[in-house]
Amino acid sequence: MNTSKTPEPAAPAGQNAAPRPAGEALLEVDGLGKHFPVTAGLLRRQVAAVKAVDGVSFSVRKGETLGLVGESGCGKSTTGRMIMRLLDPSFGRVTFEGTDITKLSQAKLRPHRRDLQMIFQDPYSSLNPRKTVGALVGAPFKLQSIQTEHGVKKAVQELLELVGLNPEHYNRYPHEFSGGQRQRIGIARTLALRPKLIIADEPVSALDVSVQAQVVNLLEDLQDELDLTYVVIAHDLSVVRHISDRVAVMYLGKIVEIADRNDLYERPMHPYTNALLSAVPIPDPAERAGRERIRLQGDVPSPMDPPPACRFHTRCWKAQDICKQVEPPLVELSPGHQAACHFPENAAAPATGLVADATAKPDD
Repeated sequence: MNTSKTPEPAAPAGQNAAPRPAGEALLEVDGLGKHFPVTAGLLRRQVAAVKAVDGVSFSVRKGETLGLVGESGCGKSTTGRMIMRLLDPSFGRVTFEGTDITKLSQAKLRPHRRDLQMIFQDPYSSLNPRKTVGALVGAPFKLQSIQTEHGVKKAVQELLELVGLNPEHYNRYPHEFSGGQRQRIGIARTLALRPKLIIADEPVSALDVSVQAQVVNLLEDLQDELDLTYVVIAHDLSVVRHISDRVAVMYLGKIVEIADRNDLYERPMHPYTNALLSAVPIPDPAERAGRERIRLQGDVPSPMDPPPACRFHTRCWKAQDICKQVEPPLVELSPGHQAACHFPENAAAPATGLVADATAKPDD
């Protein structure tokens, strides 16, 4: 890897929040964070905190799919659970359909549960083995006290048929189904209340490769048919490219790049995104031979004590002194493409409106 040429830093810009995309925003996340306390001693006093998510901002337009990617431990699943209010944020705000749901009580949050649902990662542990498929998929109707036109059983059978299962399986138990079929049951349960936004947390990672494409295609078909909006959390970049309209890349609790799917895969600007994409398998030997594989040095730092300024500088081959002293904000480097890097790659020109680095030497 050629590091002989010292790059000129792209100076940081105004605020560390991604500009809102054009169109109606169904979901807005502003400066969202979650710190888990670490206690010690007999009195269980807090001695540190795990900064799982540390100031994440993005928005999702109605009808689009946002892919949230990153390696294990980067905070993407925690972000999804905070959006769902399965975890209470330490700070920041989640706005759904213009309503701030961050601090709503469970009673006031209940009406929003109909429009905000989640597909869980593990199709085995997310289904109660003691309940039938009919009871599992029909539970949302009872929890929300919703009366269906032809009864709960008919509604559940229609949902099973919608996700590609036999309606006659109403009285079967989860252990009688394969992993892919169990995930379809989970999707049917998610669709029961006709939600507007679905958080899909690694929806295919626990499935066989032969089944993954079927489930991904099912999610796309359901989105077109029911006008759904997705936030898809995944680490498989091939799946994300297939299903997403825009992609946000996370590293150690922060978003380092957000862009349109094609723009991000063709012109990644953050070095970490570049390293991730270089690891994606390429079936064509001719294309694979001409590609440089970027191997990151060292381990991911602990979220209890993340590196100062740019969190990626300990593993980045482009890191300079400014990366250790000034945190690069998430700024738009090309239309619709934001990255948080002092030395972005594939950028046509440095960002404007930058705050001068007090520690940097002036040009001679």
